[in-house]
Amino acid sequence: MVEELDSFKIAQRQLDDAAEIMKLDKQAHQILREPMRTLVVNIPVRMDNGSTRLFNGFRVQYNNARGPGKGGIRYHPEENLNTVKALSAWMTWKTSLADIPYGGAKGGVICDPKKMSIRELEAVSRGYIRALKGYIGPDIDIPAPDVNTTPQIMGWMVDEYSKMEGYDAFSVITGKPLEVWGSEGRNDATGVGGMMVLREAAKTMKLDLKKAKIAIQGFGNVGMNAAFAARNMFGAKIVAISDSKGGIYSDKGIDIDKAAAVKAAGKELQEYGKVEEVTNKELLESDVDVLIPAAMENQIKKDNADRIKAKIVLELANGPVTPDADRILHDKGILDLPDFLVNGGGVVVSYFEWVQNKAGYYWELKEVEEKLDKIMSRSFRDLMQTRKEYKENGKDITARTSAYIIAVDRVSKTMKARGWY
Repeated sequence: MVEELDSFKIAQRQLDDAAEIMKLDKQAHQILREPMRTLVVNIPVRMDNGSTRLFNGFRVQYNNARGPGKGGIRYHPEENLNTVKALSAWMTWKTSLADIPYGGAKGGVICDPKKMSIRELEAVSRGYIRALKGYIGPDIDIPAPDVNTTPQIMGWMVDEYSKMEGYDAFSVITGKPLEVWGSEGRNDATGVGGMMVLREAAKTMKLDLKKAKIAIQGFGNVGMNAAFAARNMFGAKIVAISDSKGGIYSDKGIDIDKAAAVKAAGKELQEYGKVEEVTNKELLESDVDVLIPAAMENQIKKDNADRIKAKIVLELANGPVTPDADRILHDKGILDLPDFLVNGGGVVVSYFEWVQNKAGYYWELKEVEEKLDKIMSRSFRDLMQTRKEYKENGKDITARTSAYIIAVDRVSKTMKARGWY
């Protein structure tokens, strides 16, 4: 049987599995299987060569029972509606698991930022916000950066929205530059939050992170920040890193500062020097204690899950492990911690940014990180406690299913209280 790799169908299957185990009300289940609003927009942009090009964009607002939509905007040449729908579903569960007052949303534009000038990129960004007029707002849907979008792009977007509305609406976008009232700690929050989860998981697994070997697939913004956080928080040894062109491995450990400098210079990781070159496939299957998929979806599948050797898989990417692979890892005794727990730090600090924007009162980095740690640690404990309770009742559920049960239960109860079913 061919394994399903459509992101949205995977998200629906994950929900269905949890719904069956938790005996979710059929009406609630029906509502939660589909997004509440799907927007498809077309953005005409005058290019530098004088021609006009039409860019296709999306915004999916999955569920707003618990609060306004929240979710990033991705720029990618292969962006598609089904992926955005899946990501908006996972954002719904992510905000619910963290227990913050948001629903889930996601956006994207089909484009390749690497082949566009700064002026063209700004024009697309402002055009996207104009196309969403009436459908986003500080109390409706709050976008943020994601794949190939940056704080600067968020700055353009909040400026465009403010011009349309006639006032400085800083709380409509999060992940902004500090100069337009972004939050301290937002840029590296996803990586740092993931390491807070890893710290708690290591305690459960009785794993000494100072001695552990860690491999990171995806040495982009999130993976790089995670590497620095692992080194700074635990003195951890990163033995393997990779990007889309391949990776490097050294049993003695990789100098993260040097690797980051190689990337910053526009060079390939293989130019690091005096290390073993590895493919992404080899990195995933390497003999390490902690494997961190921080790249794209569907990296660990049915056909390679049995070759994963790590004790902990920490999903910093969205959807890197398929449902079939998830069960294989679980049966092997590997703790596979789901994406919407592990990479929740970004949305948590986005929430903090939104709160600060609304209050007009701003926190120092130490306070942001303390509040983030409290939420990430609590979410991990909630997951493990739910898993324990189900096991005591004879159901050996995966960590992902446990997280789904918590998140779905909170959303369904809110919908019930609001009279949606």
